[in-house]
Amino acid sequence: MRPSISIARSVHRVARRSYSSASVPERKVAVLGAAGGIGQPLALLMKLNPLVSHLSLYDIAGTPGVAADVSHINTRSEVKGYAGEEQLAQALEGADVVIIPAGVPRKPGMTRDDLFNINAGIVKGLTTAIAKYCPNALINMISNPVNSTVPIAAEVLKKAGKYDEKRLFGVTTLDVVRAKTFYAGKANANVAEVNVPVVGGHAGITILPLFSQATPTANLPHDVIKALTKRTQDGGTEVVEAKAGKGSATLSMAYAGAIFADACLKGLNGVPDVVECSFVQSSITELPFFASKVRLGKNGVEEVLGLGNLSDFEQEGLQSLIPELKSSIEKGIKFANQS
Repeated sequence: MRPSISIARSVHRVARRSYSSASVPERKVAVLGAAGGIGQPLALLMKLNPLVSHLSLYDIAGTPGVAADVSHINTRSEVKGYAGEEQLAQALEGADVVIIPAGVPRKPGMTRDDLFNINAGIVKGLTTAIAKYCPNALINMISNPVNSTVPIAAEVLKKAGKYDEKRLFGVTTLDVVRAKTFYAGKANANVAEVNVPVVGGHAGITILPLFSQATPTANLPHDVIKALTKRTQDGGTEVVEAKAGKGSATLSMAYAGAIFADACLKGLNGVPDVVECSFVQSSITELPFFASKVRLGKNGVEEVLGLGNLSDFEQEGLQSLIPELKSSIEKGIKFANQS
């Protein structure tokens, strides 16, 4: 068998994921920022998802071409592309899940403050439109800095009288994906069977992988755990530097975004025990938002799960991340309320 045929068949098998399109509900997924570096591969991955019946691709420009390209793929969903603010309402109406990778990526030497200054306004505008046109959608926030953009979205929705804390998610799945990959390499484990919860936030030291809770257990020495933690926290920078000014972690982020959106769709469709880590409104720490394991269901967040037992190293990490995460959250809230 030629390799290309083998690859095509395995991709199709992954796409089908043993679901029959006749047995699942109609679901519309909107991707805002679909012509960008994350948006395009994310659009492709969502086209492969058999739980999606309508795929709405939106960006300020370039989306009709992306939509035409993706629409030729022989999977269930109907694809439509929308460009410009005048078409945002059509893109959003009737959406069950809205994924937001819109904004600028991080470049070498760029701080998360630089990112904030551009992306905060974009997120505010898009969330205002969501509140108006699809207030019941599950919002999957990818636009960085997530630690601030999720609080911005919450404040915008509150002002519009449309806030439901169960329906707003910061997508931190890439941290989990990285932690699983890096851990599997050191533990000599099958990466497909590895699980590592990642809690806290979605930037630098606010990312706290709980390797003490990783499965399968490997009893790795402390210096290895410390190095794995640092690498997980710096994963985005590793990719930015490797791409040498030509981009950020777009492909792995699109994959992680697709994994989380799939979990949201399964929850909406009533699949039991769907659990993923996400940055959500939370009371498990003193902070109003925090990433931890979340059980997903027909209303979005069904349950925010606790942190479980932490090692001494993880307890230290938790204490040191709280001030930084608190500052990022407050920065988002302040931006939303002053502008």
